[in-house]
Amino acid sequence: MNEFELIRTYFARQPVTRDDVRLGIGDDAAVLAPPPGHELVVTTDLLVSGVHFLPDVDPATLGHKALAVNLSDLAAMGAEPAWFLLNIALPTADDKWLTGFCDGLFALARRYNMQLVGGDTARGSLAIAIEAHGFVSPGQALIRAGAKPGDRIFVTGALGDAGLALRHRQGRLKLSAAELPSCVERMDRPQPRVEEGLALRGIASSAIDISDGLVADLGHILERSSVGAKLDLGRLPLSAAYRAHL
Repeated sequence: MNEFELIRTYFARQPVTRDDVRLGIGDDAAVLAPPPGHELVVTTDLLVSGVHFLPDVDPATLGHKALAVNLSDLAAMGAEPAWFLLNIALPTADDKWLTGFCDGLFALARRYNMQLVGGDTARGSLAIAIEAHGFVSPGQALIRAGAKPGDRIFVTGALGDAGLALRHRQGRLKLSAAELPSCVERMDRPQPRVEEGLALRGIASSAIDISDGLVADLGHILERSSVGAKLDLGRLPLSAAYRAHL
């Protein structure tokens, strides 16, 4: 199967068609029409087999995660998701794997009305790069440099469960049968906080995706905003599973 057959068979069948996509998959480039009076927010993430995911990962899970990590960046900027590009290197064009990958990818794309508008494919070690685009009104993007003295720090959702799942898979700790499913779900199928990001426009002074950890990512806000912070560790939202393994 050549590149064009692969695109027609698996990626051109996507479920979302947006009015602001003048020309999508099938040409040398996409033609897109951002809504008047909006700014374009663009982000990209690269996932490499053996580095960002295990080689035997479920393909539907990987499809979800590849888009979710980009949606999480759009959410952190308060952007409304719109379009995405997919670049993927594959060792072989396996029908079962590609069907599963597209199922996971397009299920999340449908949820946020995102249209796949192009990309590229190549033969090689498995790697996936998605570039996601979203919209914000002028001056409404949530940025790292906006924090001010006196601001409060908030997070969405319980922290640390994905890390527990990773340590379990690495054999560094043992999760119980009751703890494992929810922790694995947090690692394999992270849920981007798009709705929260949109709701916080005009309210939050600064925001960031904390997939690299609360302390590390909060540090980026503090550096860019030239402020300090105090955390009350006892008030961090932690699951029962995490507290059991502290």
